[in-house]
Amino acid sequence: MNQKSNKPNTMPFRPAWKIERELRLSTIPLDRRTHESNWYTSDTVFPTGDDLVALFWHSSVPGSGAPEIPYLEMVQATGNKGYDVSKAEVLLHEGLAMAESCRIAHGEKPSPDLRALTAELLHEIHYAPRDLSHPYWRYEHPQEWNEVREAMPAATVSETGRPPLPGDLEARIHAGWLGQLAGGAFGTAIEGYHSEQLHKVYGRIDEYITEPETTNDDVVYELAFLDALEKHGRNLTSRDIALEWIRQIPFGWSAEWIALHNLADGIFPPESGSWHNPYSNWIGAQMRGMVCGLASPAWPMEAARLAYLDGVVSHAENGVYGEIYAAVLTSLAFNLSNPRALIINAAEFIPAKSEYAAVLAKCLETVRSCAEPEAAWHELDIYFERYNWIHAYPNIAAVITALWFGNCDMTESFRILAHAGLDVDCNAGLVGTVLGIINGISDKWGKPLNDKLETYLAGKEHLSIQALANTTARLATL
Repeated sequence: MNQKSNKPNTMPFRPAWKIERELRLSTIPLDRRTHESNWYTSDTVFPTGDDLVALFWHSSVPGSGAPEIPYLEMVQATGNKGYDVSKAEVLLHEGLAMAESCRIAHGEKPSPDLRALTAELLHEIHYAPRDLSHPYWRYEHPQEWNEVREAMPAATVSETGRPPLPGDLEARIHAGWLGQLAGGAFGTAIEGYHSEQLHKVYGRIDEYITEPETTNDDVVYELAFLDALEKHGRNLTSRDIALEWIRQIPFGWSAEWIALHNLADGIFPPESGSWHNPYSNWIGAQMRGMVCGLASPAWPMEAARLAYLDGVVSHAENGVYGEIYAAVLTSLAFNLSNPRALIINAAEFIPAKSEYAAVLAKCLETVRSCAEPEAAWHELDIYFERYNWIHAYPNIAAVITALWFGNCDMTESFRILAHAGLDVDCNAGLVGTVLGIINGISDKWGKPLNDKLETYLAGKEHLSIQALANTTARLATL
């Protein structure tokens, strides 16, 4: 790096994952009972240029106010995928000090030196060499759908065609959507924080912290998927889904942000999800897999196929497997009422020699060996400490803990997820969908939503949840 900050970097050198972990452990949550959210609307002007650079050096989650440093997260995520990020970490430390001296946190513009350093940092991230000693390279990660399917243990079981549709299909899909949106509204207010800090501010969390808001950045991708399915039926392709993203979605975060830029440059799936995308193993695909399961009730291999098609728009490898797992959990919930059996059976649809399969095995080993969810989560939280709070792995660990110990009760399962922290809205959205399908949803969680889904998509600002469920049920019969 030729140009230096005027302010010397006196920070002790720490790996990116430790900086992020310490930030998470030390941050006291913004009390949403006294502070409003800051969600996008269809009129939001999204940042570009210097404003985007500044946002990526200092930002906060719209719903909860939790702090984020996307450039830090890019380095961390690249290291998690088995790349040597030592050069990027040197630049990251310099950039953090420079951003502080530019007062980025107080709304100042980045200096020319910080802009230049940011470009060099991104170069080192995108072209980091493999660290062949990293455990990531011990695993197999098939790419094409046929290869993914053949690598699944479930692929050894012969398919008998499409199963009969449940007689109460519309009601169960409606309950699934209500559970998902209730979980999202529950978790949006508290996402991005750690267990201990959440407890200090809120104590036990087993109800909505605020008047529930259904606006978030998760469901918009599911709406785009449904539009693609409506237009193309079960012959839809990843490209069809990607084109709906381009038509409808103005801005994304992490993996989706990069995918949208790739798509705008004419880079289509599967490359749109893998090209220069450090976040390709994060939760963004896993958080939206439920719609594929809702569209394929009791038809898990079809749910897995649709999830693959959707996942490669913005993710790759384990990130895509995360969406497959979420989709299969949702699909199987139409004919399995025991969450523990559901977790175990869904794992059969993940490539057996992948790192995601190893993550699921670790989670199952842990919950089986612990008598209480708190003990299981304490072990898993430490085990996954190198991963960002938005990564697929620690979040699926939270989901499995909640489903395993939640006794099929939505309130108790949400409480366990709140205790775990991390990406609570995505996790509660998945758990809420599954439990809604199995058990329905109580007035405590469903009634406050007032049959209203709000989004920042133009023309879809206010939607009826019942109408959305009806559409999904109709498409499920295709």
